[in-house]
Amino acid sequence: MTEPRRSVLVVEDEQHIRDLVCLHLQVEGFSCIAAATGTEALELAGRQAFDLIVLDLMLPGVDGLSVCRAVRRDTMNRDVPILMLTARRDEADKVVGLDSGADDYLTKPFGIRELLARVRAVMRRRVAGVAANVDQGQKPLKYRHIEMDPARRRVRVDEREVDLTNHEFNLLYVLLSQPGIVLSREALLRRAWPDDTFVAVRSVDTLVKRLRRKVEHEPAHPTVILTVWGAGYKAADVE
Repeated sequence: MTEPRRSVLVVEDEQHIRDLVCLHLQVEGFSCIAAATGTEALELAGRQAFDLIVLDLMLPGVDGLSVCRAVRRDTMNRDVPILMLTARRDEADKVVGLDSGADDYLTKPFGIRELLARVRAVMRRRVAGVAANVDQGQKPLKYRHIEMDPARRRVRVDEREVDLTNHEFNLLYVLLSQPGIVLSREALLRRAWPDDTFVAVRSVDTLVKRLRRKVEHEPAHPTVILTVWGAGYKAADVE
């Protein structure tokens, strides 16, 4: 029996780039749906589940960052891998893109081989992130006001269910399962993004910022995920 084709939403206002990306992703085995505006992308993401979203940053009307944040917050695609495309090359712009919830960032102009390599990488990370719970035998844990259930990928903060991406879940579980243990960014990167060569160490900082907004009582003054300057991060010791 033939497996169903994976679906990808390609959001790009320049038609020649949109058509080129769709063409090569179709060869890669994806069923491609295209959108030229952020508004159209949000409508599609709100009614259909995708396996991947390729998202341009500079879009007319609703920009790519707003689309990314909305997808992560409000749709059935909150955990889907998002590869962001942009003409901006500054590191600060890349950090903003990752901070909005993107999984990877590709700068225009780009080669098709690099595009496909990054697509394969984010797809591997998605599979590895889901499989990590079974492979590592992760068990439910309770840490202060946070409860985690790896089998169901559920997190409760102060009795309220909180949505986390696979990467956020993996990183939080690693930290909370070893309170007081300092882990370097490189070590956390290997655990949250297994089997990947593209993601920068700086992405750990971005992920920690996102997690703090979701699990800390005061994100600006964290008491759960602590920065150990010059070394990495740790979960605070349980008293």
